[in-house]
Amino acid sequence: MSFGLPYVLMALLAVPLLVGVYWWQLRRRRRQAVAFSSMALIRSALPRQRTWRRHVPIGLVLASLALLAVAGSRPQVRAEVPVSSSAVILAVDVSGSMCATDVTPNRLAAAQDAVRTFIDKQDDRTRIGLVVFSGFAQVAVAPTTDHTELRKAVDGLTTGRGTTIGAAILKSIDAIAEINPDVAPADTSGTTGTVPGAPGAPGDPSGPAPGNPSPGTPAPRSARTAPEIVVLLTDGANTRGVTPQEAAEQAAARGVRVYPIGFGTTEPTQMVCTRDQLGGGLYDGPGQGFSGIGPGGRNFLVVDEAALREVATTTGGEYFAASDAGQLQGVLADLPKHVDTELQQVDLSVGFAAVAALVLLAGLALGVRWAPYPS
Repeated sequence: MSFGLPYVLMALLAVPLLVGVYWWQLRRRRRQAVAFSSMALIRSALPRQRTWRRHVPIGLVLASLALLAVAGSRPQVRAEVPVSSSAVILAVDVSGSMCATDVTPNRLAAAQDAVRTFIDKQDDRTRIGLVVFSGFAQVAVAPTTDHTELRKAVDGLTTGRGTTIGAAILKSIDAIAEINPDVAPADTSGTTGTVPGAPGAPGDPSGPAPGNPSPGTPAPRSARTAPEIVVLLTDGANTRGVTPQEAAEQAAARGVRVYPIGFGTTEPTQMVCTRDQLGGGLYDGPGQGFSGIGPGGRNFLVVDEAALREVATTTGGEYFAASDAGQLQGVLADLPKHVDTELQQVDLSVGFAAVAALVLLAGLALGVRWAPYPS
């Protein structure tokens, strides 16, 4: 135990001093007692009382003063404190690969259904935000308790080209920064790198080739954990922009936990999206689209579990895998039950003050109840 104001403990010296004064007063009263002609008469007029009872109220009052002195010194202990989520940012992948039908009816439809169920099961106090990402990331719905607005946004999800997992994490940080002043917005300077072999990377004719800056120095994890969390749902691998690892370092530096969910099987099948789900026209018609196989045989349509596990480890979150709609429903349903803890300084002043008040009231009550004078 440590004390924020240790010098206040000097007030404890008053307790033995008051005990001495009380003892001296008792002796003084005995010396100055008036001599009565008949002590038996006086004793019969007073109620019977055990000798020790008259000292208990005074002892309790002195004990309350000692507890108040300890409370004033701001006692603190380091303890594991539960950290729940006051807001959840859902970052949902809407890349073209979400049209894959290895999950019935397809990945996007199953994800929409699971997210809607998750939203409906949250209480009115939990704010939920929605970030969507494909070739870029954007905040579709800022953190809100309006479930109708969230459901409308989820119902209107459409697909696009590319997968920017890192950018989605940064956008999620920005969404949290809007409601939590202790979380700084994401730093997007120098985060325009691409993944070799992905669409838009050098050598890929489907898009421009932005620069590839060298990674910066990893940021240490924040000592404090933000109460808001990010739930990242993706079915593929990062194809452009800032890498998930770089974005995770920024999240960790701000105390933001990321819970990635890898969705889909390792063998994507035919891609079929409804007309409403086709936002970028990537798979609208035969012979169009991106096969997902990059140089070295890397398949960008399959979850990059290694990268997502690293994101979870870096930020203090947890990685989940869901290969079908049922598993995804289970993962999302279990998320509110995950309560992390962190080591914090816990102030015990209020507890000591409350106990002191109870002890003082007990002393006063016993003093009145055990008074040696008839009512």
